[in-house]
Amino acid sequence: MEKKKQRYSKEVRARAVRMVLDNESHHNSRWAATKSVADKLGMTPETLRKWIHDFEDTTVVNGVEIPTAEHIRQLERENFELKRANSILKSASAFFAAEFDRQHNSQ
Repeated sequence: MEKKKQRYSKEVRARAVRMVLDNESHHNSRWAATKSVADKLGMTPETLRKWIHDFEDTTVVNGVEIPTAEHIRQLERENFELKRANSILKSASAFFAAEFDRQHNSQ
């Protein structure tokens, strides 16, 4: 007898994942929480485990899902540029402060 494959909406998937993550602390392990939620929602624990894995490997930025690794690379590039800009601003600030002191002391 062949088992019919069920399809779940994104909302159901998100709710199931959220239930596991929210209730994980009430169980001995994440797997125990996953099994509990899967039983309550009528799905296999393995299906729910895969959804959790997919959720953890994805980040939502401005409403768009992107792989977490790509998001980390974007943040690292942004962090590098901000550090560079900060360094330039510090140098400029020191230059203008020294110039101000020089002009102030010569008067």
